[in-house]
Amino acid sequence: MNRIGIFLGFPPEGGGVFQYSQSVVEALASLPQTEFTIVVAHTQPAWREKLREYDNRFELVPIQDSKIDAMIGLALRVGLPIRPWRLVAKYIHPFTRLLLKQTCDLWIFPAQDVWTYAIPTPAIGVIHDLMHRYESRFPEVSRFGLFYRRERHYQRLCRYSEGVLVDSGVGKRQVKDSYAVAEECIHVLPFVAPNYILNAQVPEDFDRHYCLPEKFIFYPAQFWEHKNHINLLRALYLIRQAVPNLHLVLSGSKKNAYAKVMLEIENLQLSDRVHVFGYVPDADIGIMYRRARALVMPTFFGPTNIPPLEAMAAGCPVAVSRIYGMPEQVADAALLFDPESVNEIAQVIHRLATDDELCQRLTIAGKLRAAQWGQQQFNERFRFILKSVMRT
Repeated sequence: MNRIGIFLGFPPEGGGVFQYSQSVVEALASLPQTEFTIVVAHTQPAWREKLREYDNRFELVPIQDSKIDAMIGLALRVGLPIRPWRLVAKYIHPFTRLLLKQTCDLWIFPAQDVWTYAIPTPAIGVIHDLMHRYESRFPEVSRFGLFYRRERHYQRLCRYSEGVLVDSGVGKRQVKDSYAVAEECIHVLPFVAPNYILNAQVPEDFDRHYCLPEKFIFYPAQFWEHKNHINLLRALYLIRQAVPNLHLVLSGSKKNAYAKVMLEIENLQLSDRVHVFGYVPDADIGIMYRRARALVMPTFFGPTNIPPLEAMAAGCPVAVSRIYGMPEQVADAALLFDPESVNEIAQVIHRLATDDELCQRLTIAGKLRAAQWGQQQFNERFRFILKSVMRT
């Protein structure tokens, strides 16, 4: 019997990492109980609710958030020597002792955090992106020494992990080129739309809470600069008279560009056309996709992203940035544009707002694309990777 552990220490407000972690949990739950025992260590209260859905499939290990653990994690990121730490951690660090006590053959850390290499145990690491190398112009991946901290972090993760999960062929090439990792140690596991996107039940207070406009473009993204809300707003401004009934709905946690986005909405006099929500819970996000005219995602980061997958699964037309692995991810099921070009974004939005046949074609193509790679395929690929890593 193989014992596999997973550590879940990321809140739902964190966006894509939380969604990805849910997919990994689902894949672990699908493993044969005759072959695998699954241990789930978790800190966030939100995970307790999620894990109840799996009855007794998992051995649960609740962990209290600790300021000491947060300080140690920060110290490891800013330069605490990793070799001495791995030698002494099991003697001085309660969290390390707790995880080692579970006697797992392999641990999975889906949030690409420091514990991937700080716990002296076989582990699978995850690299969602290396945008600090490829898009270092954005402060969220480069400012105040963050570039060097990320660089040190990923070097250590690649060195100490038994295998590294990436989202795409582009992601695999970037990891291989950046850190000279053996190709057989890098495993492509594409993102998948979470199952909750398919839930069509509308909560009782949904309409009263959100008051969504009749016709709107949807962009669910934390308010980081690289999410490129500014160009999206300027594109909407360009077509405001051509499509006077079109609105924009934004959702996501406040980050470093939030104030700038709010100011741009005011300067462009779009306050009556742009609706800004904070974090939208899982139960509501699928409904927003189904009611939206389209998802328009002008991000500068990749290689790939989860929202296009969610939108396609929900039957929402999609338009995304023509960057990195995004064209490969959406194939012919979405419109592509240059995120640097406000005019291109505006043209795409105008087409989506005015061409019903185009939207219908994209909806059909998106559902077909989503059917080609769903949770079942994710589970099968994950199991293959897991067995491959455990054989080495």
